[in-house]
Amino acid sequence: MKTKKKKSKGERQKILHQNLVAYSFLAPSLIGVICFSLIPLVISLYVSLTDWNFTQGIGNWNFVGLTNFKNLWTDEWFIASVKNTLLFTIVTVPIGLFLAIVIAVLIDEFCHKKVAGVVRVAMYMPHICNIVAISVVWMALYSKYGPFTQLMRALGWQDPPRFLASYEWALPSIMLVVIWASLGYRVFMYSAAITGLPRDLYEAAEIDGANPIQKFFKITVPLLKPTTFFLTITGIISSFKVFGYTNVMTKGGPGSSTYTLVYYIYTSAFQYYKMGYSSAIAVILFIMLLIVTIIQWVHNSKEEKG
Repeated sequence: MKTKKKKSKGERQKILHQNLVAYSFLAPSLIGVICFSLIPLVISLYVSLTDWNFTQGIGNWNFVGLTNFKNLWTDEWFIASVKNTLLFTIVTVPIGLFLAIVIAVLIDEFCHKKVAGVVRVAMYMPHICNIVAISVVWMALYSKYGPFTQLMRALGWQDPPRFLASYEWALPSIMLVVIWASLGYRVFMYSAAITGLPRDLYEAAEIDGANPIQKFFKITVPLLKPTTFFLTITGIISSFKVFGYTNVMTKGGPGSSTYTLVYYIYTSAFQYYKMGYSSAIAVILFIMLLIVTIIQWVHNSKEEKG
C-alpha cells in the first residue's frame, strides 16, 4: 500500500511539473494578450462611455453613458465611413476571390512546376511589401501624367478622370490597389488547396467528356469551398480594417469619399482628440468583426461535426 501511495504521489508530482513547464511556455503569450489586448479592450469600452478629450490629459473625462453611440447615427461622416467600408468589402472580396481561383487554376494547368513556383512567388511579393511603398507607386500610376491617364487619352477619352482627386473614382481606385496587393496571398492559398484535390475525379470527368470549364465549375469550385470560406472571412475582416492605403493615397478625401471606419477612428482620436467618440466607433467595429468571427466559428464547428 505504501508503495502504491508513493507511486501515485510521484505521478502527481510529475504531472504537476509537466503542467508548470507547459504554463511557463504559455505565460509570455498569455501575458502579452492580457496586457496588449484584453486590458486595452476594457479601457476602450470604458472610454467609449466618456467625453474624454485627449488634450486634457489622462483621467480628465466625464461619464456620459451611451451618448457617443447615439451621436454616431446622426453623424454624416460616420454613416459615410460605414457605407464606404461595406461597399469596399462587397466589391473587393468577391472580385479578389474570383480572380485568385481562376489564376490559381491557370497556373496549375498550364505552367511547369518550376515556372509555377516562380509565378506564385512573384505574385505574392506585393502582399509582403510595405504599404507606403505600394501606395506611392500606385499614386504615380494614377497621376495626371501616369500610364492609366495616358492610356485613356490614347483610347480617345478627351478628359480622363483624376483618379485620386475625383469623388466618384477615388474609392474604386483604392479598391483596385487592394485587390492587386492581396491577390498573391489568395492565389497561394488556392494553389495549395488545388494540389490536394483528388485527380481521379478529373480523369473520370474527362472520360465522360467534360470540358475544362465544366470541370472548373463542377469539380474545382465545389471542392475548394472550405478554402473559399476561409478566404472570405479573412478578406472581410481585413477589408473592414483597411487604413494604410487610404491614409497615404487620399487622406480620406476628396470629401468623405474614401473615409473608412478605421480611418475615421484615427482622425477622431488623433486629429480632433475625441478619444471617447473614437472609442465608440472602435466598439462598433469590434462588434461587426465579432459577428464575422462567430460565423466562422459556427461554420468550423459544423464542419468538424459533419
